[in-house]
Amino acid sequence: MSFQRKTVPLRGDTPGEVTEFTYYVIGPENAPEKVHLQAALHADEHPGTMLLHHLLPMLRQADDRGQLRARFTVMPLVNPLGLSNRLLRHHVGRYDTNTGINYNRRWPDLFTAIRSQLSGRLSEDEVFNVNLIRKAVAQWIEAQQPRSAAEQLRLLVLREAHDAEFILDLHCDDDSLIHIYTSPELMPELQDLADWMGAAATLTAADSGGGSFDEVLPQLYRKVAQANPGKPVPMASATATLEYRGQADVFDHFGAEDARRLWGFLAGRNLVDSDAGAPPPAMPGGTPFEATEILRVDRPGLVAYRVDLGERVSKGQPVADLIALDGPEAFMARTPILAGTDGFVLTRASHKYAQRGSAIMKIVGTVPLPGRKGAYLLED
Repeated sequence: MSFQRKTVPLRGDTPGEVTEFTYYVIGPENAPEKVHLQAALHADEHPGTMLLHHLLPMLRQADDRGQLRARFTVMPLVNPLGLSNRLLRHHVGRYDTNTGINYNRRWPDLFTAIRSQLSGRLSEDEVFNVNLIRKAVAQWIEAQQPRSAAEQLRLLVLREAHDAEFILDLHCDDDSLIHIYTSPELMPELQDLADWMGAAATLTAADSGGGSFDEVLPQLYRKVAQANPGKPVPMASATATLEYRGQADVFDHFGAEDARRLWGFLAGRNLVDSDAGAPPPAMPGGTPFEATEILRVDRPGLVAYRVDLGERVSKGQPVADLIALDGPEAFMARTPILAGTDGFVLTRASHKYAQRGSAIMKIVGTVPLPGRKGAYLLED
């Protein structure tokens, strides 16, 4: 049996600074599949950490009983560097305060990094090709010379995750229903995950434009397949970002229930030898992320919502009002904010003061929106 707590010192960027990174490796070393779970890449998003707090004892008990059919890496706080980013009593966990880079953006393009090592070497054997790609990625990782603590962290995460069959990156939104981001090729394969989570939406994009962690391996396999037509190159890592409600939803009852549901998914996939329980209700299938409107305000003001999370809305319907904070009718005038598509409210901004250009809501529709096609699809 194997339940290992690992610690890795991340050498800081200033004299004497070291951050200890703790994670777990669980299950048989020779398991046929690997599962990588991580939470709080945005270091101020902790619902996923609470979920893994409840899941870890379940994995430990299953390991003691010899019930694990996969090797698990579990990183409950995958970004300890971001925990220290505090400014005037506010935690800035989304961005590296030194560089301004979003921790879940600009992850490396592994295809560019390894394509020369793959040239002319792919075969007609799918398993051979996947192993070849993973070996090339591992060699690239080991050859890197990280220039910062942040680069050390990214390389460590990639070293543990790159050869996993399942990679689940646990996040949350601001004020939100549960939802998923994943690659279009992975739906409906991951429909059972959506069902077990109770995901209100599964939003798919081949390239959302930001270089997010959950797109690193799908982009790699997709690009290798495109560059080698006729060679069997599967989407060998089922990778998804799981959005567990909002930032304030860090409670034991949510964490325990979400862990139970994730356990059901793992059991249903025979990654753990356990009864999955009654199958969950069917949730909506995948929807192109281009069909989701990110509703923004065109002037500063105080937001007063007219609709709740999950509520269905129609294009042109007022979904909020923006209360003027300046001008001739300051603190009296209200400007309606209109939905730009038919759909339902997936997320809302919890901070009600909005600067011009601020995103205040996501509305999930079914028809790709003209302004979203080929665009940067993320909020920041």
